[in-house]
Amino acid sequence: MRPYFLALLAELYQRLGQATEGLAVLAEAQEAVDKSGERSWAPELYRLKGELTLQRSGDRTAGTESQSEIETYFQQSLEMASRIGAKSLELRAALSLSRLWQQQGRRAEARRVLGDVYGRFTEGFDTADLQEARTLLAEL
Repeated sequence: MRPYFLALLAELYQRLGQATEGLAVLAEAQEAVDKSGERSWAPELYRLKGELTLQRSGDRTAGTESQSEIETYFQQSLEMASRIGAKSLELRAALSLSRLWQQQGRRAEARRVLGDVYGRFTEGFDTADLQEARTLLAEL
Protein backbone atom coordinates (compact mmCIF):
# COMPACT_ATOMS: atom_id res chain seq x y z
CA MET A 1 0.00 0.00 0.00
CA ARG A 2 3.04 2.28 0.25
CA PRO A 3 2.82 3.47 -3.41
CA TYR A 4 -0.85 4.33 -2.87
CA PHE A 5 -0.17 6.46 0.19
CA LEU A 6 2.82 8.12 -1.45
CA ALA A 7 0.63 8.94 -4.47
CA LEU A 8 -1.87 10.59 -2.12
CA LEU A 9 0.95 12.61 -0.60
CA ALA A 10 2.21 13.62 -4.06
CA GLU A 11 -1.31 14.74 -4.99
CA LEU A 12 -1.41 16.84 -1.84
CA TYR A 13 1.87 18.46 -2.82
CA GLN A 14 0.37 19.18 -6.24
CA ARG A 15 -2.62 20.89 -4.65
CA LEU A 16 -0.25 22.96 -2.53
CA GLY A 17 1.72 23.98 -5.63
CA GLN A 18 4.84 22.14 -4.47
CA ALA A 19 5.70 20.21 -7.63
CA THR A 20 9.33 19.50 -6.74
CA GLU A 21 8.36 17.89 -3.44
CA GLY A 22 5.61 15.90 -5.15
CA LEU A 23 8.01 14.59 -7.77
CA ALA A 24 10.44 13.51 -5.03
CA VAL A 25 7.66 11.56 -3.32
CA LEU A 26 6.73 9.94 -6.63
CA ALA A 27 10.34 8.81 -7.11
CA GLU A 28 10.10 7.12 -3.71
CA ALA A 29 6.79 5.54 -4.72
CA GLN A 30 8.31 4.23 -7.96
CA GLU A 31 11.16 2.67 -5.97
CA ALA A 32 8.58 0.91 -3.78
CA VAL A 33 6.77 -0.38 -6.89
CA ASP A 34 10.03 -1.62 -8.40
CA LYS A 35 11.03 -3.31 -5.16
CA SER A 36 7.70 -5.00 -4.45
CA GLY A 37 6.56 -5.70 -8.00
CA GLU A 38 3.07 -4.51 -7.04
CA ARG A 39 1.94 -2.40 -9.98
CA SER A 40 -1.76 -1.81 -9.30
CA TRP A 41 -1.16 1.86 -8.46
CA ALA A 42 1.58 2.47 -11.06
CA PRO A 43 -0.77 4.14 -13.60
CA GLU A 44 -1.62 6.84 -11.07
CA LEU A 45 2.06 7.41 -10.36
CA TYR A 46 2.67 8.16 -14.04
CA ARG A 47 -0.36 10.42 -14.26
CA LEU A 48 0.72 12.38 -11.22
CA LYS A 49 4.26 12.61 -12.58
CA GLY A 50 2.79 14.21 -15.70
CA GLU A 51 0.64 16.61 -13.68
CA LEU A 52 3.52 17.62 -11.40
CA THR A 53 5.92 18.00 -14.32
CA LEU A 54 3.32 20.20 -15.98
CA GLN A 55 2.92 22.24 -12.82
CA ARG A 56 6.68 22.61 -12.44
CA SER A 57 6.99 23.77 -16.07
CA GLY A 58 4.61 26.62 -15.26
CA ASP A 59 1.70 26.06 -17.61
CA ARG A 60 0.23 23.92 -20.35
CA THR A 61 2.04 25.90 -23.02
CA ALA A 62 5.49 24.85 -21.83
CA GLY A 63 8.23 24.07 -24.34
CA THR A 64 7.88 21.26 -26.87
CA GLU A 65 10.27 18.93 -25.03
CA SER A 66 8.40 19.34 -21.77
CA GLN A 67 5.02 18.93 -23.50
CA SER A 68 6.22 15.71 -25.12
CA GLU A 69 7.48 14.36 -21.79
CA ILE A 70 4.21 15.20 -20.06
CA GLU A 71 2.14 13.66 -22.84
CA THR A 72 4.24 10.48 -22.60
CA TYR A 73 3.55 10.19 -18.86
CA PHE A 74 -0.20 10.54 -19.44
CA GLN A 75 -0.19 8.02 -22.28
CA GLN A 76 1.83 5.53 -20.20
CA SER A 77 -0.69 5.94 -17.40
CA LEU A 78 -3.60 5.41 -19.79
CA GLU A 79 -2.06 2.29 -21.33
CA MET A 80 -1.07 0.75 -17.99
CA ALA A 81 -4.49 1.35 -16.48
CA SER A 82 -6.18 -0.17 -19.52
CA ARG A 83 -3.87 -3.19 -19.45
CA ILE A 84 -4.66 -3.97 -15.80
CA GLY A 85 -8.37 -3.13 -16.11
CA ALA A 86 -8.29 -0.17 -13.72
CA LYS A 87 -11.13 1.86 -15.27
CA SER A 88 -11.06 4.59 -12.66
CA LEU A 89 -7.34 5.19 -13.12
CA GLU A 90 -7.81 5.00 -16.87
CA LEU A 91 -10.43 7.74 -16.65
CA ARG A 92 -8.11 9.96 -14.60
CA ALA A 93 -5.33 9.48 -17.16
CA ALA A 94 -7.73 10.24 -20.02
CA LEU A 95 -8.84 13.42 -18.23
CA SER A 96 -5.26 14.60 -17.78
CA LEU A 97 -4.31 13.81 -21.38
CA SER A 98 -7.50 15.40 -22.73
CA ARG A 99 -6.95 18.62 -20.78
CA LEU A 100 -3.39 18.81 -22.12
CA TRP A 101 -4.56 18.23 -25.70
CA GLN A 102 -7.38 20.75 -25.29
CA GLN A 103 -4.81 23.40 -24.36
CA GLN A 104 -2.77 22.42 -27.41
CA GLY A 105 -5.77 22.85 -29.70
CA ARG A 106 -6.08 19.11 -30.30
CA ARG A 107 -9.75 19.07 -29.32
CA ALA A 108 -10.86 16.19 -31.58
CA GLU A 109 -8.16 13.89 -30.19
CA ALA A 110 -8.98 14.97 -26.66
CA ARG A 111 -12.68 14.27 -27.16
CA ARG A 112 -11.98 10.89 -28.75
CA VAL A 113 -9.70 9.57 -26.00
CA LEU A 114 -11.91 10.80 -23.16
CA GLY A 115 -15.12 9.74 -24.87
CA ASP A 116 -13.79 6.21 -25.40
CA VAL A 117 -13.00 5.76 -21.73
CA TYR A 118 -16.09 7.58 -20.44
CA GLY A 119 -18.32 5.49 -22.70
CA ARG A 120 -17.26 2.26 -20.98
CA PHE A 121 -18.76 3.33 -17.65
CA THR A 122 -22.23 2.09 -16.78
CA GLU A 123 -22.50 3.38 -13.22
CA GLY A 124 -20.98 5.81 -10.76
CA PHE A 125 -21.90 8.91 -12.74
CA ASP A 126 -22.20 10.91 -9.53
CA THR A 127 -18.46 10.50 -8.77
CA ALA A 128 -16.21 13.54 -9.12
CA ASP A 129 -14.08 12.05 -11.90
CA LEU A 130 -17.05 11.09 -14.07
CA GLN A 131 -18.70 14.47 -13.50
CA GLU A 132 -15.46 16.19 -14.49
CA ALA A 133 -15.24 13.98 -17.60
CA ARG A 134 -18.81 14.84 -18.59
CA THR A 135 -18.08 18.56 -18.18
CA LEU A 136 -14.87 18.36 -20.21
CA LEU A 137 -16.59 16.36 -22.97
CA ALA A 138 -19.24 19.07 -23.19
CA GLU A 139 -16.50 21.72 -23.54
CA LEU A 140 -14.77 19.73 -26.25
